[in-house]
Amino acid sequence: INGQQQYLFRAVDQDGDVIDILVQPRRDQRAAERFLRRLVRGQGRTPFRMVTDKRRSYGTARRGIFPDVTHDTGQDANNRAELSHQLTRLREQHLRRFKSSRQAHRFFSAHGIITNLFRVGRSHLSSSNHRLLRSRSFSIWRTVTAA
Repeated sequence: INGQQQYLFRAVDQDGDVIDILVQPRRDQRAAERFLRRLVRGQGRTPFRMVTDKRRSYGTARRGIFPDVTHDTGQDANNRAELSHQLTRLREQHLRRFKSSRQAHRFFSAHGIITNLFRVGRSHLSSSNHRLLRSRSFSIWRTVTAA
């Protein structure tokens, strides 16, 4: 972002919905603790399981804030979070990068909420149920945007 490397912290629930996003210039223990505190403040409760990559700063931040939460760093455990990055990376390339971290954070927060609205699980639904859920998403979108 504007010639400086920034890191995107993203919390995803068990269904793949984006819960919270934070753009930080560092990826150390302090930044991870800030993100976890912000996450708890927004959710109002602690998670029962935390899945991250193998970076040590996440483990030390978790031990300081959530000492009783299990921490999973398995090889394929964080695939859900990594897959949720794909849409934002494609969108970021079309926008030709961001000029500030505030602009990036504002975009990623809005994009995560909108993606959650329109992403319905397709794998175990009949086509009629899928159409019903998509039409519900579009009616909510029309209500929110007053279109």
